[in-house]
Parts: sequence; C-alpha cells; structure tokens
Amino acid sequence: MTDTVLLKGKSLATQVLAHVSDALAGWAQEDFSPRLVSVLASDDPASQVYAQAKARRAGKLGVRYEVLDLGADATQRELDETLARLSASSDVHGIMLELPLAPQLDAVDSFLHLSRRKDIEGLTPANLSRLAAGQENSVLLPPTPRSVRYLLRQAFDNDLKGKRVAVIGPGRTVGRPLVWMLNNFGVTVTLVNEHTRDLTELLRPQDAVVVAVGRRGLLRAEQVQPHHVVIDAGINVTETGVVGDATPEVAQVVRAITPVPGGVGPLTSALMYQNMVRAVQLQRGETLEEHMLDLTRA
Repeated sequence: MTDTVLLKGKSLATQVLAHVSDALAGWAQEDFSPRLVSVLASDDPASQVYAQAKARRAGKLGVRYEVLDLGADATQRELDETLARLSASSDVHGIMLELPLAPQLDAVDSFLHLSRRKDIEGLTPANLSRLAAGQENSVLLPPTPRSVRYLLRQAFDNDLKGKRVAVIGPGRTVGRPLVWMLNNFGVTVTLVNEHTRDLTELLRPQDAVVVAVGRRGLLRAEQVQPHHVVIDAGINVTETGVVGDATPEVAQVVRAITPVPGGVGPLTSALMYQNMVRAVQLQRGETLEEHMLDLTRA
C-alpha cells in the first residue's frame, strides 16, 4: 500500500505542552515551581537515557527536575524509604520510579510507598486499581497507554465503541493498564502473550493491533491485514537509531500505523507533564482544568 496513514503524536503533544506552559506561568506568578524527581535503582542504560530525556524536557519547560540514583546495589529498604520520604515531602510534586529495577528489588512492593497523588506515571496499585474499576477521573493515568488510546481514537474518528483491538504484550507499564483503559471506552480487547497460538488468525478479525513488547521485528507483514490500524509502542535502541516492534514492511500492508520515532513517544512525554500539572492540582485540592481534560480525553 502506498496510502498508509501515519498517525503522528507531535501535533497533539504541542497542544498539551502549551497548556502545561500556561499552568506553569500561572504558578510562577505565585512564586511556585513544581519539582520532579526520578528515582533509579539499577544499572539499566536505557533507564539513564530516559531519565536524562525527561530532564531535558523539564529544562525547556522550566520545571525543577532531579535524578536520584540509588545504584544497582540498592536494598529494598533503601528504595522503599526513599519513595516514602519523597512522598511525604511538601517540596516534591511528582515522582517517577524508573523501571526496570535491579533484580533484587520488587517494584510492586516499592510502589506501595509512592503517593498516588505524586505518581505521575500512574503505576501505583492505588492508581491502577481505580483505573481497573473505571474511575478514570480520580486517577493519574499512565501516559503511554493514554497516548495509545488517543491515537486509536484519531484513527477511528473519535469513536472506539465496539471496536476490536488486540494488545500484544501484557506489560505493567503499557499492556495491562491499556486493556482496562480500552475497556472503559467500549472496546472489545484481546490480550496477546508469548503463549498465544495462531497469532495471524487471531489478529485477522481485529480492527487494530497494539504492539508494546520491546522486541524488534516482533510484528511482521504476513501477520497483519489491509484493514488494520497498528499502534507501535515498542522501543528498541539499535546502532542506527530507535525502532519499534513492527517490521518496516508492516507499514506497506496496513491502512494506518504510528511511526517510530514520532508516533506514541512525543505524546507520551507531553502527557507525563500534563500528569504533573494534575498531580499538583490534586495536592493543592484543586480540580483538573476542564479544557485540559477535554483536550486529551484519551
């Protein structure tokens, strides 16, 4: 196909960041500036790259940002106490626990010590349980699944009710919360894992396919159909740059696809900072501004 639609996230990301900047400008008049902290506890090089990318964006927005690296030898107690201390600090308004953690650490246990109102990546059990219960307006939604859902809405003229979507990858940060978020919008969801059989036949009747595993070349052209919309949320760092989970040939078959880079990523970054704004409003007892919520009712 030569008329495949590229679903890009940059345009909406620009709108989101404009509203974030407006909120920051208003707070600056009160002599208030939010402070974000990324907590690392591993030797994973990708985590370092992601944390520094967040730092660059924060610098452009004028947000106070710091990376707290506990090292790969951190104990569970050190990590838990750090998250509890940051959660209790009135000078910290957003906390990000960078995954994956070192092998000796348990992310589920650690997230129990992170305040849900400061969890700007929406991954604490308190936020996820409310999300699973359909109470989206009371939580901070995970930015990547939210970006995926918006781009799906864009592909289907803003109406996902009754659509069939296969989600490849039951990961904690994307796949699992995305299943709930799509269900909340009336989508019939099929969750695909490494044990799923006959993937090509399973995908055939789907309206869309979301792939979010982090494995280059996982989704191939012979597995997709011309009517499919493909949202590629995979990130794989290669010698020639960043690529997704779908092979380049997939874009020649399907009707629409997100490019990597340039699709899910830019919007995810912007939505994280929108979560920062909402986190501050929750901590200050304010309500989320309606125009900001409506902009990405994703």
